[in-house]
Parts: sequence; C-alpha cells; structure tokens
Amino acid sequence: MSVRFTILGSGSSGNCAYLETAEARILIDAGFNPRQLRLRLASIGRAPENLTAILITHEHSDHISGLPGLADKLQIPVYCNRGTQDGVIWALKARWTGKKAAAEGLDTTEALKKKLNWRLFNTGASFEIADVSIDTFSIPHDAQDPVGFVVRTTAGNFGFATDLGHMTKLVIERTRVANVLVLESNHDVKLLQECPHRPWSLKQRILGRHGHLSNDAAAEAAEQIVSHELKHLYLGHLSSQCNKPEIARRVMQQRLAQIGATHLQLQIAAQNIPAATLEL
Repeated sequence: MSVRFTILGSGSSGNCAYLETAEARILIDAGFNPRQLRLRLASIGRAPENLTAILITHEHSDHISGLPGLADKLQIPVYCNRGTQDGVIWALKARWTGKKAAAEGLDTTEALKKKLNWRLFNTGASFEIADVSIDTFSIPHDAQDPVGFVVRTTAGNFGFATDLGHMTKLVIERTRVANVLVLESNHDVKLLQECPHRPWSLKQRILGRHGHLSNDAAAEAAEQIVSHELKHLYLGHLSSQCNKPEIARRVMQQRLAQIGATHLQLQIAAQNIPAATLEL
C-alpha cells in the first residue's frame, strides 16, 4: 500500500495534516473545529473514527481547536509533550468554566487530564505508532514546549517545521532527512510592517525570534535543508493579511533556482481547502 499525505489546511486560522500508511492514520495537529475536520477528511474519503493518533506540535488554538471534541468523543490517542499538555489543559479550563464544568466533572486539572487519551513523550525523543516512527525536536516559538516532527515511513520521511521564529541548527539537522517537508513561510516583512490590522506589539511578536518565519527566512532555511532526497516542499502557515501565495512562491522559487534545486516540487498549502493528496 502507498503512503498518502494531505495537508487538510494551513494558515493563521487553522492547521492540520493527514498521513496514512498501511497500519496508521495520523493527524498532525487539529486546528479546525470537529465539523470542519470531519468535512475535510470526508473530502479525501476518510473519517475521524478510523484515526490511529493525533500528534500535537503546540497548544495554540490554530493547532488544537478541534482536539477536545474530536479526541474526547472518539478517544483517539493524543501524542504531545508535557508542556503542550499543560497548555491544552489551560485552554480547556478556560472553555469549561463554572456550572457547566462542574456538571461535566471537569472543574479540576486532573479531571481535564483524564478527558483525553494522552500519550506523552519527551521533546527530542523518538517513538513508534504502528508502522511509523516519529522523531521530535524543539522549535523556537512562543508556546510552552513547541516541537517539530519527522515521521518516518516505509515510503519516505515527512518533516514538519512550522511556527518558528528563526531556523536553528537543530531544526536544519533534523529536517535534512525529509523526503517531504512542510516549512513555514508565514509573512512578507513589508506587508506585515504596513498591515493596518495588526498592532505594533503583534508585529514585534511575529518578527521576533520566537514568532514566525518570513518568506525570505523560509528561503534561507530551505537553502540549508535541501538535499537530493527532498522531493516535495510545501510552504505552510501563510498569513491571510500579511502574505500572498504568489509572493511566497516567487521568493522560494528564486532561491531554489539559485542553488540548482530543480528536482523539487514546490506547493503552497492553503487555509480554506485541502491540498492535493500526495502518494508515495
């Protein structure tokens, strides 16, 4: 059986990808509400009931908004580190407050921990789910303990490096083994600086070393990561207000041309619709 990979959506309002092997059906993040997740899975002929696991990079809402409704109801194992678990629990406590929380028995941290089927790992560790192996590595972002993943399958390795303020040597080293890479290309610096809808404090956060990669920073990172083994590069987490797909594509294509990476297939992940399914 081939390995199937679909980015169900990527951007500032929600992030989720689906990876399927002979024995595993895995979501990487769950940043859309349960109804949207179900619809997007249905668009590729899949259903949440058949999921093997959900991997979580960090606790920000655009990566976990559908997690409680999906994982609790179906008791899908949720893989994350303890810092991310704490962040998710904090978010759940903010949602489940007052009489409703008491009625559901969710008025304590321990009760909320029991709500989901947690499988905790230590950042930097590797673990297995069915026929895949997952490597984890730390990324610089303003969350509790954010991580990237390399998911190793019999057909190839899938790397995930989004939501990072700058590219570190560790991220470069870990993602160099990828045959398929999802890399953040969040914003155009000029569009961000001139954006009238973003306060200066938010612009500083995005531009900071624990914020998000710009198109130029993504291109610089790709130059260090690209190898002959990397065949597919997806640009993800594009800002709807401070970036344009054509700008992100142009910046990356120019850099890939400069380094002679003509073998790479470059795609832009969209927020509103799933990308075409890749089969290896």
